[in-house]
Amino acid sequence: MEMMTKRQPVLLTLVFAIVCVISAVAVIYTKHESRKLFVSLEQLNAERDALNIEWGQLQIEQSTWATHARIEQVATDELSLSRPNARQLNVIARRTSP
Repeated sequence: MEMMTKRQPVLLTLVFAIVCVISAVAVIYTKHESRKLFVSLEQLNAERDALNIEWGQLQIEQSTWATHARIEQVATDELSLSRPNARQLNVIARRTSP
């Protein structure tokens, strides 16, 4: 019986040491995962910022291509369209209902 009481502190110390090592490994693992996720987040933020810049540039380009002067230029140069003269215009009067 006396032998059992001498082993208890040693066994208890061994259990606490194992739990401490497992806890330390868990802390190291979670810290590593946290850093990996942070790096991934920063890469995604950089990609988002680049896409926002490209989106802004595309909106500016679209507004440039859609101006009336640009459309008129394309109609004249590429489609060979021209403005009709006054004799070619027919004005239709709208009747109002009584």
